[in-house]
Amino acid sequence: MRHWQLTPPRRGSHVATDRRNAILEGAARVIARRGVRGLRMEELASEAGVSTALIYYHFKDRAGVLRHTLEFISDRADRYTSGEDGAEVPYDPRQELERSLLLEFQDAHEVRENSTAWGELRASAVFEPELRGDLARATLTWIHDVADLLGGIRPTAPAPALTASAERLTGLLEGLSTRWLSGALPLPHARELVKEAVTIEIERLSR
Repeated sequence: MRHWQLTPPRRGSHVATDRRNAILEGAARVIARRGVRGLRMEELASEAGVSTALIYYHFKDRAGVLRHTLEFISDRADRYTSGEDGAEVPYDPRQELERSLLLEFQDAHEVRENSTAWGELRASAVFEPELRGDLARATLTWIHDVADLLGGIRPTAPAPALTASAERLTGLLEGLSTRWLSGALPLPHARELVKEAVTIEIERLSR
């Protein structure tokens, strides 16, 4: 899904990598719980079990923490929406598309936290312009991934039509996710709405 990277992987010890990941995991938790405006370096240090100096060593400043947390959230979403699930029979293109989208709606702590943090980062970009470029790139990657899956279902559809369908589907998912996480939409109904939207977009592409 939203798989992208700000920078190439860094070389370093496993300890440094573990601490860096602990900071990013802590940042995702704090953002999901308090929002982007509630992210304070002292609280993040306590949450991650590290010093504030170590946070600044790895990420330079608060903006760096936010950018890399967005990357971390995107990568984590990519893992739980595209991971192997032990199915013996390969999915056909439509099943793969539905599966990828529906895995955004799981009653699992990691998914709830990830989706909430993504929504907070998205909303905060209204007030923090430095996030907009990274969010736009992450969103574009997600749109391209969904467009590729749609192209497997409708290989003769023109690229602009596939992209437009992917934009509608990903936009719908973000809206439904917010309603589900806030308790306004039951999980089964959210998943049914996603399936219906997939059907509509596939039929639209066949015209």
